[in-house]
Amino acid sequence: MTSPLRLTDIAAQAAVSEATVSHVLNGKAGVASGTRHKVLAAMDLLGYERPVRLRRRSNGLVGLLTPELTNPIFPAFAQVIEQTLAGHGYTPVLCTQSPGGATEDELVEQLEERGVTGIVFLSGLHADSSADPSRYQRLAARGVPFVLINGFNEQVQAPFISPDDRAAAEMAVRHLEDLGHRRIGLAIGPTRYVPSARKEAGFAAALPSAAAEGLVQRTLFTVEGGHAAGGALLDRGCTGIVCGSDPMALGVIRAARERGLRVPEDISVVGFDDSPLIAFTDPPLTTVRQPVRAMATAAVGALLEAIAGTPVQRTEYVFQPELVVRGSTGQGPGVGVGVGVG
Repeated sequence: MTSPLRLTDIAAQAAVSEATVSHVLNGKAGVASGTRHKVLAAMDLLGYERPVRLRRRSNGLVGLLTPELTNPIFPAFAQVIEQTLAGHGYTPVLCTQSPGGATEDELVEQLEERGVTGIVFLSGLHADSSADPSRYQRLAARGVPFVLINGFNEQVQAPFISPDDRAAAEMAVRHLEDLGHRRIGLAIGPTRYVPSARKEAGFAAALPSAAAEGLVQRTLFTVEGGHAAGGALLDRGCTGIVCGSDPMALGVIRAARERGLRVPEDISVVGFDDSPLIAFTDPPLTTVRQPVRAMATAAVGALLEAIAGTPVQRTEYVFQPELVVRGSTGQGPGVGVGVGVG
């Protein structure tokens, strides 16, 4: 049986007055949308069922296409996108691809059959330089508003939202160099994907000779891919490794430990994304953080403008990443050794 509503509990949880809670529950005007959202969120957190009169009609369905949910960065994006859409009265529909499952084109077709108002593509085929971009041109011609996250194709006229992948790789290399590492490798995904190609370009700009020395390993964006790439780079004498994703970095750390190496005493590892729980790995992972909330909010904002018929700039919006230093990076071998105290 549902517990009776207690205004005092809701007010305390939402950090508003009981009068404000009462106004929201009774549907009275004059309450800011942000405050109303806080009250409803407090009710949800406390386990109260919303009264029927507070249940809003949806403004429409918005599809969210993700490649998979194994990498925790994708659920992180999905959560912010869905929260933001719901805050504007839209109902998010999450569509996840998996090997052997529905393709991106099939999922888009199913969403269109259900009359979706718009679509958010997260790391979809738009990020694959070998894929045919005409699918997005046809979608635009059918009048379906959409926005694309993580990946860019100049042939597609739509808003793109991306982190600065090139700067991310350069940032990671500089960090390792500052720690005294001189042999630095890169574990990256297939370079047909725009984010991977950009990271590799940033790495090459920072370390022009690394590719010629075989210090770039292209692999899968997974723990297993990182494990394989990490083993190859360790065999080439790398003491610092930059990775294209956090799961890849965890795979590198596994490869190092299998060789009896310590992190960060013997080998330093930098990930990419700063997805949830990464701060709690062993050791806590140094990584380059994608500004997920800012990117997701911007993507939804651009989509809603397009849905409203407002002219949206068909360009790429690039967001700056941030280096988050934790316990998986340390001084390079020999740094500080042999320095006496006079």
